[in-house]
Amino acid sequence: MKFFVDTADVDAIRELNDLGMVDGVTTNPSLIMKSGRDIKEVTAEICAMVDGPVSAETVATDADGMIAEGRELAKIADNITVKVPLTWAGLKACKTLTDEGRMVNVTLCFSANQALLAAKAGATFISPFIGRLDDLNIDGMDLIQEIRTIYDNYGYETQILAASIRSPNHMKDAALIGADVATAPPGVIKAMANHVLTDKGLDAFLKDWASTGQSIL
Repeated sequence: MKFFVDTADVDAIRELNDLGMVDGVTTNPSLIMKSGRDIKEVTAEICAMVDGPVSAETVATDADGMIAEGRELAKIADNITVKVPLTWAGLKACKTLTDEGRMVNVTLCFSANQALLAAKAGATFISPFIGRLDDLNIDGMDLIQEIRTIYDNYGYETQILAASIRSPNHMKDAALIGADVATAPPGVIKAMANHVLTDKGLDAFLKDWASTGQSIL
């Protein structure tokens, strides 16, 4: 499963990228706001740092506006993925931008039917939001499984990009189901390394080593 980092914090991206943990980046208007930087400036910096797709989101609500904004965003770098919402206008924009050879990430997906429409429109990525479904006491992983089954049934090439990831368990479950990509905040990706038994075992080893009075260096 590919790891995308869901942030516009270039320092956090750089740290994970240096470890080989970054296959792409997703941003949205809220993340750009948190960065406090100009959208084109920060997106260009991220695109130069990361080899994989970098999602930059349109903010227009009509198809023509999304298409115009998508074309403008695509000028930033070759690895830009234009991000559009899963509305009827967004699907129209997806079809046009895809036909022009651009990568498109259709976001805010909350049903298998929506994902099927996005695949038919030629989306490069579909972004089902797991955490927001969980907030409504709906298992977001059920949606990932439904989309996986439908796409596999018919050979759709649209990649499932599990989004709204809240925990390491979300990452594990998305990988088990077969999501192509998971996008998560840097803190969630780093938390995947944590386990109480690892900490306990390391503490015991260090105490035993200290008792030997030895030094490796």
